Amino acid sequence: MQFVSFVSLMSIYKEQRVGVLVDIQNLYYSAKVIHQKKVNFGAVLKAAVGDRKLIRAIAYGIKTMEGLEEKFFEALGKQGFEVKTKDLQIFPGGAKKGDWDVGIAVDAIKMSKSLDAIVLISGDGDYIPLVKYIQSTTGCRVEGAAFKESTSGKLVEELDDFINISENKKKFLI
Repeated sequence: MQFVSFVSLMSIYKEQRVGVLVDIQNLYYSAKVIHQKKVNFGAVLKAAVGDRKLIRAIAYGIKTMEGLEEKFFEALGKQGFEVKTKDLQIFPGGAKKGDWDVGIAVDAIKMSKSLDAIVLISGDGDYIPLVKYIQSTTGCRVEGAAFKESTSGKLVEELDDFINISENKKKFLI
């Protein structure tokens, strides 16, 4: 085993190329239910990247027929996110569905081939197979950030690192 000094370790991490993928709905509803607040997505992005090189940050959102979220999506764009949206599906009978799990997974796999770290901003346990796949096939680190109270414990175990947003409410919540 080779020992690396802390200073050397920090310089290694500083050179990492990072991609950040945000499941907006997962974070938004967790913040609303757990803390009755809104997420400061800009602060979450900064914490996820740290001193490393941000290559791409994508936020995935759902559009409603009313379009009330448009200003929010514009604000995310100004904070450095590329925003991908799709329409909320409404089924006969009134059931609604809107998620980006597959889209996030596909982008994560594609991006992992040219990055050193992917940061998933979601607590959804459905991402466990994705995390394992990326770690075992590309060597890319997979990190996460979310509210621990609403995050799959098994997901946290699989991630290379995890930021519990609830630990610093003043920084991450509005």
